[in-house]
Amino acid sequence: MSFDYDLFVIGGGSGGVRAARVAAADTGAKVGMAEESRYGGTCVIRGCVPKKLMVFASSYAPAMKQAAAYGWDVQSGDFDWPAFRINLEGELDRLEGIYRNLLKNSGVETYDFRATVTGPNTVRLSDGRKFSAKTILVATGGWPSVPQVPGAEYTITSNEIFHLETLPKRILIVGGGYIACEFAGILNGLGADAHLWYRGTKVLRGFDEEARDVISQGMQERGITIVTETNIAQINKSEGGLQVTDTQGAVHDFDLVMYATGRAPNSAGLGLEALGVGLDPVGAVEVDVYSQTAVPSIYAIGDVTDRVNLTPVAIREGMAFVETALKGNPTRVDHALIPSAIFTQPEYGTIGLSEEDARAEEAIEVYATSFRPMNTSFINDPHRVLMKLVVSQATRKILGCHIVADGAGEMIQMAGIAVKMGATKEDFDRVCAVHPTMSEELVTMKSPVRTA
Repeated sequence: MSFDYDLFVIGGGSGGVRAARVAAADTGAKVGMAEESRYGGTCVIRGCVPKKLMVFASSYAPAMKQAAAYGWDVQSGDFDWPAFRINLEGELDRLEGIYRNLLKNSGVETYDFRATVTGPNTVRLSDGRKFSAKTILVATGGWPSVPQVPGAEYTITSNEIFHLETLPKRILIVGGGYIACEFAGILNGLGADAHLWYRGTKVLRGFDEEARDVISQGMQERGITIVTETNIAQINKSEGGLQVTDTQGAVHDFDLVMYATGRAPNSAGLGLEALGVGLDPVGAVEVDVYSQTAVPSIYAIGDVTDRVNLTPVAIREGMAFVETALKGNPTRVDHALIPSAIFTQPEYGTIGLSEEDARAEEAIEVYATSFRPMNTSFINDPHRVLMKLVVSQATRKILGCHIVADGAGEMIQMAGIAVKMGATKEDFDRVCAVHPTMSEELVTMKSPVRTA
């Protein structure tokens, strides 16, 4: 049987683009791709890239204060959001152009339309065109979730935060996960009065408890107001902005409300369930270890599968898919021990188990130190950092590494190599310290602070 395409990819994010262009360039497959929004997906267009650029922008205000404390004559003015936004949008346009060119140069035929799956080997574009494909790959990512409370239509999500006409003077961010905490730091650094409400007892649920405490303290020291065990009951428009009633009945005034209460797999309306493709209760496409669904010709990768929702993981899944489905070389992605960074202020880098999760599995030793780093202790700044290793008593392997500090994301990439290789505490101890640095503490902690 002949098909219009050997492979048709739905979704032009990082994972889908990598799979499409590698399939076309490396195997000679005829590949089609549909993307209803912008190429680059969440990471490039409305996630990692613009967020990190905003993190950079927000870091200059505290840096100027530190410079003054060091003796520099620094005159700090107001932040020019329109100028930054113009540069940001220009950079995103440039990156999208790179993605489009990569696809074009690889021979991938692209369609700027929504696509749905109408059969095991057929897709339909929103303009009515239909194509057949031997293999279909779903890589549609995730989408922000907004609770259905009265007035929720007046709020924004992380999708819209990059395109505001003006920055709010007073903003409420609802949520306690990494996106909420990151944007609280960003908006605070850009000069907004940032408030974060979270229904739980402590932000960053699921991460190491000690790291969560250091981050929460650091956020509040930087001027962010964190209120826990609180949620929104109702939002009303007011003359000055928004009136928000909390779950205790108190009324608050904000210029803007941003929901950061999680993301859901972007699988609705794709036609998958009607074909027998399984979706879990949150809408994630169910796949096996080779990213194959219950329909053999349909695969799915990335955030739509809700496995490990990180851009580099989606890219690896895309590469493994090409090996499996197009090269006949079944390849799994190793989802264990993946280092990650949270660009809160202070920043957090982590790999492996939290102290709490490790303790539930086996006997452990914990090596940890929290201190004021040299660059801020010199100017009497209260901010602290954390260096922490969770170690198996039986094997001596590092089960978890947690760093809360400026540059933690850069540090955890290097530490992650050692942890992934199965390094022991004694392996760390044998490494000579780089002095004077914060990270030298990772190899100089000789005695555990606690065992369990």
